[in-house]
Amino acid sequence: MTPLDRRTLLRGALGLSAAGLLPGWAMAAQGGRSPEALSGDEIKLTVGHTMASIDGRKGHAVAVNGTIPGPLIRLKEGQRVRLAVTNTLDEETSIHWHGLLVPFAMDGVPGVSFPGIKPGETFTYDFPVRQSGTYWWHSHSGLQEQVGHYGPIIIDPAGEDPIPYDREHVVVLSDWSFLHPHQLIRKLKAQSGYFNHQKQTVAGLLKGQDQPLKDRVEWARMRMDPTDILDVTGSTYTYLVNGHGPGDNWTGLFAPGERVRLRFINAGAMTIFNVRIPGLSLEVVAADGQPVNPLTVDEFQIAPAETFDVIVRPTQDKAFTLVAEASDRSGLARATLAPRPGMTAPVPPLRERPLATMKDMGMGNMGAMGHGGMDMPGMDMSMRSQANAPNLPLTPGVQTVSPMPLDRLSEPPQGLEDVGHPVLTYGALASPHPPTDTRSPGRTVEIHLTGNMERFMWAFDGQAFGPLKKPIAFRRNERVRVVLINDTMMAHPIHLHGHFFELVNGQERPPLKHTVNVAPGGKVAFDLTASEPGDWAFHCHLLLHMHAGMFNVVTVRPLDGEA
Repeated sequence: MTPLDRRTLLRGALGLSAAGLLPGWAMAAQGGRSPEALSGDEIKLTVGHTMASIDGRKGHAVAVNGTIPGPLIRLKEGQRVRLAVTNTLDEETSIHWHGLLVPFAMDGVPGVSFPGIKPGETFTYDFPVRQSGTYWWHSHSGLQEQVGHYGPIIIDPAGEDPIPYDREHVVVLSDWSFLHPHQLIRKLKAQSGYFNHQKQTVAGLLKGQDQPLKDRVEWARMRMDPTDILDVTGSTYTYLVNGHGPGDNWTGLFAPGERVRLRFINAGAMTIFNVRIPGLSLEVVAADGQPVNPLTVDEFQIAPAETFDVIVRPTQDKAFTLVAEASDRSGLARATLAPRPGMTAPVPPLRERPLATMKDMGMGNMGAMGHGGMDMPGMDMSMRSQANAPNLPLTPGVQTVSPMPLDRLSEPPQGLEDVGHPVLTYGALASPHPPTDTRSPGRTVEIHLTGNMERFMWAFDGQAFGPLKKPIAFRRNERVRVVLINDTMMAHPIHLHGHFFELVNGQERPPLKHTVNVAPGGKVAFDLTASEPGDWAFHCHLLLHMHAGMFNVVTVRPLDGEA
């Protein structure tokens, strides 16, 4: 891969700050124990149109209180908060409090939990704060999230914070394109690999790079592209840290010897990031706002909608580069940790882009079995056999069915298998607290993540969300095991509103999560206690996948006061 050149670095160099669109908490060289925030029991937010400026180009954006990202909201566990949201757009808007346990009427999903906020109207969200940790908020109306309608939430614990630190920085990762989100979808509908500029070439074949000819022919016959890792790539995206492009270089300060808490939030619409800080170890202390037993790694992958808190301990009087590389390695977001403003550190070049494998097709561990495993007696290894999923309707939206989906929670995430340093896996996450519900699941619900990449069709169980889609129904306080099977060659971060679930990862004290990234060709199980009555959104958090149909409603009944 070519090194990160001047043109790439300068892309976004003016950043959103050129238009005065950055909130105080996101400004470079800021940071103490408490970044500037909106707090208190009464908070006012105004959603409106604005123009964002990146690298000298201007484009339409949706800002909250005039900034992108929006203001940091800082609350206290145990308080009650009222957030009055005024809509000055000429279209409906909303705010979903991502990861917060709120009454379903306050969850902020138009058509599911409330009617939405019409132009010129104000809606007041009113709810008790029942938790602490790192969370975020974003629009659940149309595709507004992609054009700037998002921001962070930090909730301080009612008592002493169980995670000690000397200084903190909120690190919001996101992706920005000057193409309107509907244009992104139109281009992907017309050509599935439209934004993929890293495809295999004849020149690469002659140089002995990537797949050998035999594998290329086999993949072409199955109409699969091993370089199709992300739908929307660095060919159109600029990757941002707190609204800053790579050249603008957001900087967070530290004093050597401090414990610095970095609260990472992936607010990207379509980008999975791989995060590392060369020269510093990362101690992972929380996932999705919930504490985990500390784990020391050199890199972690964070999917859209996830949050991870890490502690770093820089002891030297020098700068360190924070790198958030897109998982297809088509670009990166870059920032700096430094003792003083203006300091920089080398920016590593983009690493070689990953290639999907037979395992990513749902073919199981073909490396261990050899290709002869495709002819194993009693197994149908074709890519669209209903024998492998008898209850899955083979609609036009089901391009493939994984013959042998694997639990991949203890494997390094896609593209990080051979980086040569410790990386975070879901299988290593463990809660410091025992489960609050020790019952065994009373039943299992199996959900297939399906898609047709050539037509950009995405769904649960082969049927896109619509009026005829049946909701997923749970009885209140029912204990259920949910199994997600990924029949596609792309990772899908799946988010359940209104609840935390226990990831079934082999740990005696499993971690609590609200979002889990299901590896291509993989499967994930989680145990859920359906304790929160109401109607809850359940969807892929790749925004364009959700918009294309990978969405459903979870109903928990009875409601309060009902028989």
